[in-house]
Amino acid sequence: MQTLTLTKPDDWHIHLRDDDFLKRTVPDAARQFSRAIVMPNLVPPVTKVEQAYAYRKRIIQHCSQSKFNPLMTLYLTDNTTPQDIQEAVKSGFVKAVKLYPAGATTNSDAGVTNILKKKAVFETMQKEGLPLLIHGEVTDDCIDIFDREAVFIERTLKPLTAHFPELKVVLEHITTEDAAQFVESANHPIAATITAHHLLFNRNHMLVGGIKPHYYCLPILKRNKHQEALIKAATSGSTRFFLGTDSAPHTQSSKESSCGCAGAYTAFHAIELYAMAFDRANALDKLEAFAAFHGPDFYGLSRNKETITLKKKPWSLPKALDYGNEQLIPLLAGEELTWQRASG
Repeated sequence: MQTLTLTKPDDWHIHLRDDDFLKRTVPDAARQFSRAIVMPNLVPPVTKVEQAYAYRKRIIQHCSQSKFNPLMTLYLTDNTTPQDIQEAVKSGFVKAVKLYPAGATTNSDAGVTNILKKKAVFETMQKEGLPLLIHGEVTDDCIDIFDREAVFIERTLKPLTAHFPELKVVLEHITTEDAAQFVESANHPIAATITAHHLLFNRNHMLVGGIKPHYYCLPILKRNKHQEALIKAATSGSTRFFLGTDSAPHTQSSKESSCGCAGAYTAFHAIELYAMAFDRANALDKLEAFAAFHGPDFYGLSRNKETITLKKKPWSLPKALDYGNEQLIPLLAGEELTWQRASG
């Protein structure tokens, strides 16, 4: 039996939701991750430091015996001010600001409508070293959903990084060859997170043989050539790419409906999914740095001291998980995974 011991990883992009749902999501994340960047797209969104503090307290209540450390973010809106940024930096627990183009994904209606109006905010972030996390898609109805990330890079990200060359940027959950190439070749302090599901799957998995709603996420799964580019980037050893699950829980009824929600739940088994992806690419030797080194190095944080161990041992994922008063269907529910977390 093959075993793999890694420095305990961090998740640099996760959705935990709130209230009773935290009973599910926080323990799932804490079992395998030491820290996680927590998304602020609640209803209402987390836009102020005091809201982030209260949300963090609610999360910590569900950490039990673990040392899980939720790292908080503020939701960038048209009303965000430079003072909000200064207060975030002073707090010590707010580690980034999240840019959602209005309407880009779940609970993003409060997102920025005109990025050019946030010049003072970006200047303050650049000065203070506070990273900007970006959901990189345009939302124009006339732009094909499979092209929205590439168009965002040309229309928005290139001008943004040109105007603010020292602004730390994380292009989150990248899905295209365009994004991987832009991040790797940029002369700016820019990085990208890559999800396990974008490494393991492409749009054929979602569409061939019938639409499979649990593969539906935003940004949406792309062509095989883009999947291959992401695998190449993740396994390259480049410090610009690191782990971010974008694990996004939705109830079974909200996913399996005539207008299902976007998001894949992977927090329960994320590190096993990444191990599968890296194993298929014959790159298990690159997994530790991707999962545990590149992220904290970019954020200027210390690397974790603890370790976890994985075994190459087939096991079946549960068909459903408890989630509030309903059920949550994890990605690959009921199917066999080839790697299993053994300790940590």
